[in-house]
Amino acid sequence: MKKQWWHKKVAYQIYPKSFADSNGDGIGDLRGIIGKLDYLKELGVDIVWLSPIYASPLADQGYDIADYYRIDPRFGTMDDMDELLKEAHKRGISILMDLVVNHCSDEHEWFRKACQDPEGKYGKYFYLEHTSDPTTLCNWRSYFGGSVWEKLPGHEDYYYLHVFHRKQPDLNWENPELREDIYKMINWWLDKGLDGFRLDAIINIKKALPFKNYPADRDDGLAACTTQLHDAEGIGAFLGEMRDRCFKPHNAFTVGEVFNEKEEELPDFIGDNGYFSSMYDFLETVFGQSQKGWQDNRDITPDDYRNCVFATQKKIADIGMISNIIENHDEPRGVSRYIPEGDITPVSKKMLATVYFLLKGLPWIYQGQEIGMENLKISSIDEVDDISSIDSYQVALKAGVSEQDALRMIEKYGRDNARTPFQWNTSDHAGFTTGQPWLRVNPNYPEINFADQEQDPESIFHYYQKLIRLRKSEKYGDTLVYGDLVPYLADQHNVMAYFRQTEGQKLLVIANYQSEPRKLPLPGTVKKVLLSNLDSVKYDETSVSLEGYQVAVVEL
Repeated sequence: MKKQWWHKKVAYQIYPKSFADSNGDGIGDLRGIIGKLDYLKELGVDIVWLSPIYASPLADQGYDIADYYRIDPRFGTMDDMDELLKEAHKRGISILMDLVVNHCSDEHEWFRKACQDPEGKYGKYFYLEHTSDPTTLCNWRSYFGGSVWEKLPGHEDYYYLHVFHRKQPDLNWENPELREDIYKMINWWLDKGLDGFRLDAIINIKKALPFKNYPADRDDGLAACTTQLHDAEGIGAFLGEMRDRCFKPHNAFTVGEVFNEKEEELPDFIGDNGYFSSMYDFLETVFGQSQKGWQDNRDITPDDYRNCVFATQKKIADIGMISNIIENHDEPRGVSRYIPEGDITPVSKKMLATVYFLLKGLPWIYQGQEIGMENLKISSIDEVDDISSIDSYQVALKAGVSEQDALRMIEKYGRDNARTPFQWNTSDHAGFTTGQPWLRVNPNYPEINFADQEQDPESIFHYYQKLIRLRKSEKYGDTLVYGDLVPYLADQHNVMAYFRQTEGQKLLVIANYQSEPRKLPLPGTVKKVLLSNLDSVKYDETSVSLEGYQVAVVEL
């Protein structure tokens, strides 16, 4: 693996709508982000990805883009964006935008022109099927439920494909004219000074053609659209072309949202000449998911989490650098997902932070994770904004799940959990806005907020700072960035432990992933304790005694 400028960095995701509101309209904005750049610098992050801020009707919270060249007025102006780039770069912070090119909005000019003339130039920018009988169309189910086919506005005999929301028509990457327009847009942003992109749902740009039916996996007679990804061949031609035409000439950093990748393709995706700089590890994210719906999901245990993480580490090895997360804007809060119910405390939150952050790969922090923000309690489906949660709620009710249990299901898996406003302080609306927030603030903000944690040297915020300093330290940085990861005690129940080692240095990360204390064997003599989430680490020459959810990072 060739060394790259971003390898020793720490990355952070901002969901702009919920980060910081500068004008009191209840929606986070670019000026709010500019006002928090010193906060990000204080935390220690170097790369910041912004979820979409392009012009959009927000059918899927900005992932339905109506104009790739405009900032949505809700978030500010292009002048604000230019100022954000300038001020971030002044502080040594690189800015990434979301690149959403599997689909656009049905309010995009391309789609409007396709509706006017389905057989014309822009009709070929989309997947349009000419038929008056929808039963002849393939039986794929969209990510958000229902058929992927929708009647083309203004036409009784044309249908368009949308694997996500019906207001997100899929772009036809088989069309070279469409690709040229996309590359022109990407290069426009990179020429402006943007440092790179996170590529949304990028594996979906290659469809298994011609369209065909798959065996139904629910009573609706439809099959998950992800099924076709196993048959889709040749995505590399598109991704390699985009890399060579856009990313490589600008030395841009790119990270792919890649599900369903084929293991033999990993070197092509993130090798030394990969399509992307990095890609996210989603193995533990998708663990326990059921095609039948959220009501059939299986919760992840500490052992499951460990096994998923180690499987990815083994699979990636030295091919490239994976991006490690415990949460993002599409997932519930990591502490609520990976820590057993009833055990969520500052100690266990720090434990989880440690075991994921010091893995081999690029560590990502999602806004609010650094202060230990948690999932949201809900009392009615009317409180839910997320379209995916609303669809899953209906699927669960149809499967016979009670309303109360369906709501508990959304509390566990819903995307609103990560999208509630950032909890800055104890003032109204957690200091996020002086107005009415677009999505309600988690009521626990008086107990969980940045202002209080900034004053407490033992807080989760300060613990994340310690993790960042350790990864960037002159003495241990090379081992934590480039050193091998070797699992330790991988067959022990509720233990997560691994070595990070180079030829001249050996570090051990060892965590007691349960509430009961325990004694574990040490594989060598401890030279130095580098970090722990409790005041002291008790050890002798052969063993270490760990309290419930205690983690220790030691040099052997």
